[in-house]
Parts: sequence; C-alpha cells; structure tokens
Amino acid sequence: MRTIILFICGFLLLPGISMAATTHKTTVTKVYNETFNPRQKEYPNHVGFNDLHIQAIRHLKPDTDDVNDPKLQTIVHHHCKAYDDGTLICMMFHSGMKDQDKPIGFEYIITGEQYASLDKAEQRYWHYHKTEIPRAHATLPDLTAEEAGPLLGPIGSTYGKVIYFQKPGDKLPLGEPYILVVQDLPEQD
Repeated sequence: MRTIILFICGFLLLPGISMAATTHKTTVTKVYNETFNPRQKEYPNHVGFNDLHIQAIRHLKPDTDDVNDPKLQTIVHHHCKAYDDGTLICMMFHSGMKDQDKPIGFEYIITGEQYASLDKAEQRYWHYHKTEIPRAHATLPDLTAEEAGPLLGPIGSTYGKVIYFQKPGDKLPLGEPYILVVQDLPEQD
C-alpha cells in the first residue's frame, strides 16, 4: 500500500502536470517554448528537452585526423531546453530520437555576456555559434524557414560547450567524460 501511495504522490509532482485537489481534474500546462517549437512537437522521455531541435555535423570526435573521417559527417541531434537566464542545455543523440535512443552527451549554451564573464582558460572550451553554425551545417528541422529565420541571429550570438559522457559505439558510458573543442575539428565542405 505504501508503494502505491508513493507512486501516486510522485505522479502528482510530474513537471507540466498538476492535479487540482478539490475538483479531481487534470490540468496540463504547456511545457514547450512556443517560439522554438511552435507546433509543440514532443519527443519521448526527455522531460522538457522539447524547446528546440538542432541537427549539426562536426560534433563527434573523429577517429583519425583525416578530414574525410565519417564521424565528422555524422549528424548529431540536439534536443534543447531553454532556461530563463538565457542558457540552453541540449541533450545530444547521434542516432536520432526514437523511443530507445539514449543521449551520449550534452551541449551547454550561454549568452555572449555570460561568455565574457569566463576567464580566458575556460573560454577555450567554448565555440562561437556565429562561426560554428555554418561550419556544422546546423539546421532547425522542426521549423519552417520563416520560423527559423528570426532565431538564427540570437542563436548565432551564443556560445556552446560540448561534453560527452559516452562514445557513439559504446553500449554504456565507459571511461571519463570529455570536452570536445569543436573549433579544433577539421573543416568540412
């Protein structure tokens, strides 16, 4: 009985769902950013990481120094959550976003002002999106060109830091997490 009560209490606290105690009606609150995700497309099991979907190459560590290394051409899906302080955190998937796909890392995105507050040693780990968006052939696949257009300027003025906790071919996160310094990767056509 105690387990059932705890389960019900846990359900009542789920983000985006509130239960009115007096009326027993379920009220669903929007959990999406209407600018980044106007059609409210929801991806499974990623609590709140539905605000913005970005696809980009040049986001995996290559196995070789060869500019033609296939990992440099692999599309990495970023499923992002926007926060009130101007930051975004993007869960990164190398295989898409089906129900059983697991994230292999994340990109932390900050504003130019936040970047300027970092010391020079830390700034080295961050890439500037104004130069990286075209280099990574980044797209916003869930948005039309008209919807994406106004976002590209503000997104371009941000900085990102890519942190991996799992290599794409591994079934489990093995070894130490690592920071991928994106601006040090070979150029792509």
